[in-house]
Amino acid sequence: MKKFLITLCILYCGLGNAQPSKATPKRSFYQLRVYHYTKAAQEQILDDFAANALLPALHRQKLGPVGVFKSHGNDTASDKTLTILIPLQDLNKLILSEQALQKDTAFIRAAQAYSMADYTNPPYARIETILLQAFSTSPQLQLPKLDGARRTRIYELRSYESATEKIFANKLHMFNEGDETGLFQRLHFNAAFYGAVVAGSKMPNLMYLTCHENKLARENNWKRFVESPEWKKLSTMPEYQHNVSHIDIQFLYPTEYSDY
Repeated sequence: MKKFLITLCILYCGLGNAQPSKATPKRSFYQLRVYHYTKAAQEQILDDFAANALLPALHRQKLGPVGVFKSHGNDTASDKTLTILIPLQDLNKLILSEQALQKDTAFIRAAQAYSMADYTNPPYARIETILLQAFSTSPQLQLPKLDGARRTRIYELRSYESATEKIFANKLHMFNEGDETGLFQRLHFNAAFYGAVVAGSKMPNLMYLTCHENKLARENNWKRFVESPEWKKLSTMPEYQHNVSHIDIQFLYPTEYSDY
């Protein structure tokens, strides 16, 4: 795993250095950490770990804002999730962050219930990790401008898969040069991030997170989107046809200890 991360770091950091840095803001990387669990007791341990160990440690490393989200379907789902979104300046920071956690005595002490769990009673079923690079049109994490109660917010995490890498590049072009991200911005979707997945289980794919005050606001936003002249024109352009083969949608809400 470490060799793989180092290889990714060399590849993407090298590409970044080859581009003019003064004219274009540096594109962030994001780590999505998805904890899958089934029991209420596991949720308590994960909440304690994230709120009292991981987030304070990441803040000491000057990483953030860190988002922590739960699924609106957790109450009835057999596979429940806790999703943590960590922004990174570059992939090297991912390696350095993991090394720093291993030496952080406050983190180690606060994470005891999580890290010292017995194999008969683990705090999660599995951990899923996804690495993304921000779009050129949205190179940095954006904090959503929302005032409503966190529990009723709809943070919509979408994943768009494409049939091949070439077709995926076409969908990226549609978001960036085609100004799909600009349309989301003009319609106030409060997107926290847009990113192309550089390591994950469903590649080639992109992911983005839009943030809405509540279910009704989300429905109204999407209604305005699909009815907008800009989207009708963009979605019917011949060069952008058949560039998405599968869509996954998750409806999340921020925990009380999430940074946003």
